[in-house]
Amino acid sequence: MGSVGSGEPKGSAGPGRPGSRVQPVGPVKRVGPARRRRRAAALLAVPLAAALVVSCGTGDGRTMARALPADADFTHPGVLVGKDQLTAVRKNVTAGKQPWLKAYLDMRDSKYGSYKYRPEPHETVICPADGRPGHGCAEERADAIAAYTQALLFTVTGKRQHAVKAREILDAWSGRLKGHGIQDAGWAASTWARAAEIVRHTPGADWPAERVRRFEDMLRSVHLPAVGVKVPGRSGGQDLVMTDAAISIAVFLDDHKAFDRALERFRARVPVYFSGKNGVTQDTCRGLREVGRGIAATAHIAETAWHQGVDLYDEVKDRLTAALTLHARRQAGEPVSAASCGGRVGGGGKSGSVGQAGSRMGPGLEVALHHLEDRLGGSVPAAHRLAAGSRPAGTDNLFVAWETLTHVAKPGEKPAG
Repeated sequence: MGSVGSGEPKGSAGPGRPGSRVQPVGPVKRVGPARRRRRAAALLAVPLAAALVVSCGTGDGRTMARALPADADFTHPGVLVGKDQLTAVRKNVTAGKQPWLKAYLDMRDSKYGSYKYRPEPHETVICPADGRPGHGCAEERADAIAAYTQALLFTVTGKRQHAVKAREILDAWSGRLKGHGIQDAGWAASTWARAAEIVRHTPGADWPAERVRRFEDMLRSVHLPAVGVKVPGRSGGQDLVMTDAAISIAVFLDDHKAFDRALERFRARVPVYFSGKNGVTQDTCRGLREVGRGIAATAHIAETAWHQGVDLYDEVKDRLTAALTLHARRQAGEPVSAASCGGRVGGGGKSGSVGQAGSRMGPGLEVALHHLEDRLGGSVPAAHRLAAGSRPAGTDNLFVAWETLTHVAKPGEKPAG
């Protein structure tokens, strides 16, 4: 990451620089070492103070900011999971530690982890919103998760077959897909970017440069326009999923403009989606399943930004904590205020009960809990119990996959379960 501040005011002429001619007036005074140090400290104080307005330390030596400087390089791999996390996954699985080993075995033994997995690419993907059968929609989501699964398996085992399979899936789609409907475009797009990011930036995966460029072209010309469209009436949770896809693609493409647009979109959506610090969201009255997806997408966006040195978590941590607490308690069967959806929160059940439809938040709590508890040292007891009781989290077959494996605390951090 490029530094925000500088030790010397921009444009100042120092000794030895062109134009730094000194013209003393009157006698030249000798300045002692102590006075020189005090003067230097005073000169440094102004730019340092300005830097702190837009950046903050994390406690681990990293400096976070509100935006990625235009001249800063992106960090790779850095879509949802970073290099240190992938290294920790490999070490924990190899050492046979839980819950990582069980999470790994579940991933390996899933249909997505098979060497025999066969992609089913389509030229056009359409996902109707009215319940009509889609065209290529389910196939694309499944293939994106399979590519991500195979990429993770490669980082854990080092087995070339997994890298080959991941590349095969990525190449099959980039070689055929030409058009994509707007509805539900974010599900697969976010996962495609995660998978491609790992394959591209993991030594030994050997993804040919021309195939990387072809995949870039697919994300840039097909997916990014689809997830960037603002649709009237789209739910807040759906918009967050689209933003998850947009920021993921931006990082893979090293696209600063797309990254900045995703940050702007996130900051506009979050205060609306999380309507207050009481935990209620735009999806609260729709069902716990929808809330879970909204929380997962929010955490995905913030996590990807975090890997790039931008701290979105600081802007949403209180809202995330409140939403996790409220809805985890609902899923556990605790009653809610009648003022919230007439007491029918989370699936349409009777007051104080959980309805049958959409009555579970799903496997997407790990990323948010990882930051709130592991990094910040906070406590979200209700959500913690819920996540720990259902580990290892698998996949929702949409855009959440294997997050116990990747986001339960790495060695040296407080365990999240």
